[in-house]
Amino acid sequence: MADKKLIAVVGATGAQGGGLVRALARDGTFAIRALTRDVTSEKAQALATLGATVVAADLDDIESLKRAFDGAYGAFCLTNYWEHFSPERELAQARAQARAAKHAGLQHVIWSTLEDTRRWVPLGDNRMPTLMGKYKVPHFDAKGEANAEFTSLGVPTTLFHTSFYWENLIYFGAGPKKGPDGKLAITMPMADKKLPGIAVEDIGKCALGLFKRGSEFIGKTVGVAGEHLTGAQMAAALTQALGQEVRYNAVQPDEYAKFGFPGADDLANMFQFKRDFQSDYIGMRSLTFSRALNPELQTFEVWLAQNKHRIPIG
Repeated sequence: MADKKLIAVVGATGAQGGGLVRALARDGTFAIRALTRDVTSEKAQALATLGATVVAADLDDIESLKRAFDGAYGAFCLTNYWEHFSPERELAQARAQARAAKHAGLQHVIWSTLEDTRRWVPLGDNRMPTLMGKYKVPHFDAKGEANAEFTSLGVPTTLFHTSFYWENLIYFGAGPKKGPDGKLAITMPMADKKLPGIAVEDIGKCALGLFKRGSEFIGKTVGVAGEHLTGAQMAAALTQALGQEVRYNAVQPDEYAKFGFPGADDLANMFQFKRDFQSDYIGMRSLTFSRALNPELQTFEVWLAQNKHRIPIG
């Protein structure tokens, strides 16, 4: 292990980080340092059994990040908006990671980011409600704004745009729900536009592909997806996989925002952004490029075949 370059993985027990740790472990090219707040957790111990060195780090504590990044070749950096619903905290956590990366002299950082939608829809543009006083899509905008935390310090960074996790159908309440008529439906304010989606395991494999390409993508912005599907196409695939009809319920963004769950207004604006700026959003997430990074890239149909039993039917 001593002669292998070391990759530090932030959020190693989460979706993206966990997927990357597993991809790194299978591949064997790099040594792995898995960062998590609780090194004694079951998920952390599972990563240790894969050969990762599990270390404690807290995104709100820059000194812990400096220690965790010390001696590493590269790092996979991210923030989790849905843990705290604070764009300001996301920015602070990104800043801490960028400064720790600079301090450690990392040679390659992958920053898991998203579009700052205010570049397309300025705050004064009333086509989309402004949220929290200064955001259109808070969980996108803060990540996009945080890009500058890395680039302004000269950290050798790849800006890495992910897509809608198909696992959201399992964990995030996006799966098929029964309507008043008893019929199952998935609901999104996407009209007939396509939604780039991906399996979280493939996000990890694509990130691994970037690390293996060395400096080729430093200073560049890339995006990944497993497939670009309309709501109707997703519903048809779910119907086939689940063996019962699933419809696509295309609502308007303002209706979706009133669904009342935490972050509904944020997600309503997110879907509207993906709908209204389809060419830019999809253009950032090339399937050909994703497959070049990760030849094992799954389609939605393949992912469903393996995961249909995990999708709760409500």
